[in-house]
Amino acid sequence: MADLEKAILILFDESGAVDSELKLKAKEYCEKFKEEPAICRICIERLCFSNLIQVQFWCLQTLHDVIRVGYSSMSQDERYLIKKSVFLIACFEGLDDHHNAVRVLQGPAFIKNKLAQVLVTLIYSEYPLIWSSMFVDFLPHLSKGAAVIDMFCRVLNALDVELISLDYPRTPEELAVGGLVKDEMRQHCVPQIVRAWFDVISMYRNSDQEVCTSVLESMRRYVSWIDIGLIVNDAFIPLLFELVLVDGLSEQLRGAAAGCLLAVVSKRMDHQTKLSLLQSLRIRRVFGLVNKDSDSELISSIAALLTGYAVEVLECFKRLNSEDAKAVSVELLDDVLPSVFYVMQHCELDSTFNIVQFLSSYVGTMKSLSPLREKQLLHVGQILEVIRSQIRYDPMYRGNLDTVDKIGREEEDRMVEFRKDMFVLLRCVGRVAPDVTHVFIQNSLVSAVASPSDRNVEEVEAALSLLYALGESMNDEAIRTGSGLLSELVPMLLSTRFPCHSSRLVALVYLETIIRYLKFVQENTQHIPMVLSAFLDERGIHHPSINVSRRASYLFTRVVKLLKVKLVPFIETILQSLQDTVARFTSMNHTSKELSGSEDGSHIFEAIGLLIGMEDVPPAKQSDYLSSLLTPLCQQVMVRFSVWKFIISCGSSSLPPNFCFALIQCHQRDTSFLTLTVFIQVEALLMNVQALTPEETPVKLTHIQQIIIAINSLSKDVLTLCAIQGFSERLVTASRPAIGLMFKQTLDVLLQVLIVFPKIEPLRIKPKEMVGLLVLLNQLICKFNTSVHDILDEVFPAIAGRILSVIPRDVFPSGPGTNTEACVQIFIRLIKDWCAKPLSEEKVPGFQNFIIENFSTNCCLYSLLERSFEFRDANTFVLFGEIVSAQKVMHEKFGDDFLVHFVSKGLSAAHCPQDLAEQYCRKLQVA
Repeated sequence: MADLEKAILILFDESGAVDSELKLKAKEYCEKFKEEPAICRICIERLCFSNLIQVQFWCLQTLHDVIRVGYSSMSQDERYLIKKSVFLIACFEGLDDHHNAVRVLQGPAFIKNKLAQVLVTLIYSEYPLIWSSMFVDFLPHLSKGAAVIDMFCRVLNALDVELISLDYPRTPEELAVGGLVKDEMRQHCVPQIVRAWFDVISMYRNSDQEVCTSVLESMRRYVSWIDIGLIVNDAFIPLLFELVLVDGLSEQLRGAAAGCLLAVVSKRMDHQTKLSLLQSLRIRRVFGLVNKDSDSELISSIAALLTGYAVEVLECFKRLNSEDAKAVSVELLDDVLPSVFYVMQHCELDSTFNIVQFLSSYVGTMKSLSPLREKQLLHVGQILEVIRSQIRYDPMYRGNLDTVDKIGREEEDRMVEFRKDMFVLLRCVGRVAPDVTHVFIQNSLVSAVASPSDRNVEEVEAALSLLYALGESMNDEAIRTGSGLLSELVPMLLSTRFPCHSSRLVALVYLETIIRYLKFVQENTQHIPMVLSAFLDERGIHHPSINVSRRASYLFTRVVKLLKVKLVPFIETILQSLQDTVARFTSMNHTSKELSGSEDGSHIFEAIGLLIGMEDVPPAKQSDYLSSLLTPLCQQVMVRFSVWKFIISCGSSSLPPNFCFALIQCHQRDTSFLTLTVFIQVEALLMNVQALTPEETPVKLTHIQQIIIAINSLSKDVLTLCAIQGFSERLVTASRPAIGLMFKQTLDVLLQVLIVFPKIEPLRIKPKEMVGLLVLLNQLICKFNTSVHDILDEVFPAIAGRILSVIPRDVFPSGPGTNTEACVQIFIRLIKDWCAKPLSEEKVPGFQNFIIENFSTNCCLYSLLERSFEFRDANTFVLFGEIVSAQKVMHEKFGDDFLVHFVSKGLSAAHCPQDLAEQYCRKLQVA
């Protein structure tokens, strides 16, 4: 025995003083000892005599393993010894004069839990067929005091976890045994156990609250399947409420009593019976408790009780059809909901309670109560308060969100995902009570501005987000006319200067919200100056955050596209405001890192092109505007070329660091044009880098680095010139040829870049010559049709070969910059050309089936469900428009064949609700 105890102590040693080899030997010794025929007797003996908790635990674990695996193969005497010994230890009884269980029941919790687990293993094997009196035999021992009561509770808890509760996965055999155990307990011992619970709580509530808490926590587990009348009566329910309400008791005891009441409330039963039970509880007596410290354990339990109660009442309302029952349900809901709304905003809620699901269900019931009564209108306002509190960022992340570090990105992504359901709920509330919703959002904006600085950012961002989300539920006509209070909200939005506008999140949602309601401004042009001010000052394009500035440039392009000719009177003001932005974009310090992504700031040139390209602009003004933009840009290109000339003239001599930058600053007005020979010399210098000796490398690399930096700067100018849009073909060729001449001169400069540097990758990427060539060919085909047939026959093989040589053979690229929408346009054109009616005369056999079965679902549905499909991205938004066009063309060409497959295969596989699928079909048919 001494050797066994030593081996057990070594096995469980956590001090690090025992080497691994010795531990392995101890483990092998203990495992071999388990094979002894008398191992159960040895374990029971050690339990009673050893003071070492490691030995006690090992013995209990060994007993558990032996009983679970080999109990049925033991002799009757051996089984009796085990059963008797374990039961007497649990009941605090001595086996004889020398054996007692004091050590085990006074040991740590994990020892007592393991003893309970062993006893449950015996129950599994012998109850009720062999040992039917087990629970009845245990109850008299409870009079011995807290130790035995605690042990009895642990046995009940272990029985629930190991066998009864359906919250854990069970084998069919375990389910059958669990059902048998419950049936037997209901019939023979549950009433006695419930009576024991009541007596213990009544006796110990003032002397040992910890043991009362243990009893209540065990009782909570059993309420769901025992006779509810044993608990819901004039004795037990008043006792439970008294425990909850008495201030002098511990929070743990009061919370455990609330947990039992929640179990009563949640018990499955007939809904009419449930409604009567809920009405009889008079739950309002606990409402006052939630106004106290919201961080306490008790308040969390009360919050769970109230939310569980509200869920059950709402379910009764939905399930019962009688007017009386519905009236009672509404009355109970009206009573409890204010407290429920309070705990939703201020308390830690049980993770099983879904706020959005409950509130959405309640809002759905309000539709049947139209017109809403005063209390329901009050509830609407409280629901909106809950939504606002739930979508508000935690101030602790303010710095992370402004700098967009890893923590900030994760928190923003989490909130974006979380808000999706919240904003769906907001739209539902807006449909049920639009006036209340508008007034709430208006008041939210006012109060957010006045909120303390320590939470001003989060309050303002949440209020603006609510206003933005509201617009998603309004059609264009409602926005255009300023439906409801919108005619007050939009001017208020435009005229308000938030003190926290420097915050990235506030600035972004502010601009996005303006865009959301821009159609109102389109009809009410008196607000245009305020819109321009918001986008052109420090709230938008001149915002200190480059993320905001870039986004503002893209959004301003959308402002220009929508308002168009209405902006003509403001063109000079706009161009003056953007002078520094244009200069900054084409400057040498506008690094490549800042230019990453689809929103790199270049959209501002598109906006300028759209503005000055309108025929409503007088010709003279148009020429002046365009010249003032193009001339400096072309000069910058030529300045770079002048620098190259000077560098080449220096030959192999070393240049000081940053010399190229100094030259550029000194030659800003040098627009002389270089010969092709100079460019060839530059290219030769670049190509000879690989031939440098180790001694020459440091000096030459410094020289080449300056050239590469300058080339990157030059490539920005190329990108800038290519970004000017908005001039129609007719305007630059027929209406105002002088404008076309300016673009031609600019093109002459740009083409020299490709001629001189044919192998410099950064320069080749910026003009994107292959993509541009394909676009040009597409335009030629659309304009001249079959007239270009002979030309295409000649050039197509070369073009196809070039494309195939640059496309990766293993995988097609995807993501930003891959011109996905050009791909969709090609399919649209093929469908139109190859699928002309009647469909029986297919130009390309099998093409129609391919489009319906593959393209329609994989491209036009599943791609939209990918997480990478981000609607806030400008390129993605363009792609979405092409996908919508493709769906319309497929319906036009294929009719019901396309719709049936798209709904039955595509939308069904995507788990789209049937009503939404049908709505989609109707919308597409009338599009």
